[in-house]
Amino acid sequence: MTQAPRNPALLNRESSILEFNRRVLAQARREDVPLLERLRYICIVSSNMDEFFEVRFADYIEATRQPGAGVSLRDLETVAADAHTLIDDQYRAFNDEVMPALKREGIEILNHSDRNDAQRRWVDQFFQRQVRPLLVPVGLDPSHPFPQVANKSLNFIARLSGQDA
Repeated sequence: MTQAPRNPALLNRESSILEFNRRVLAQARREDVPLLERLRYICIVSSNMDEFFEVRFADYIEATRQPGAGVSLRDLETVAADAHTLIDDQYRAFNDEVMPALKREGIEILNHSDRNDAQRRWVDQFFQRQVRPLLVPVGLDPSHPFPQVANKSLNFIARLSGQDA
């Protein structure tokens, strides 16, 4: 486990990491930066924040449980609020700035409800041919241990009910 700072008032690595990511996000908001580079900066922030929550924030949570670690629950709440504000800003930059700029350049990411019938058929066929064969259902019940879930993998949990569940 990475050691949490002894005196968060003097040095708070978590806040420094968030501030660094704010500067990266600021690059994504600059209109003089090429559009795909702006998108790349948003993706960098996403990757960095994934790592932040997996590693740094997890260690920070653990440090709040250790007497004498110098990290209080209040510190944790402040860092969490700052992280969520950064992520909200990232979504605004993506949805309100970069996405409209991409659309002006003829690049559009459609929601499923915005697709026409031909596009929906194509997506369905793609899913059936390319995605569905890769899906592996795993049953969860009290008689089996929870399965190992790979880090940075996409997983879905569905609760089935009814006669055939």
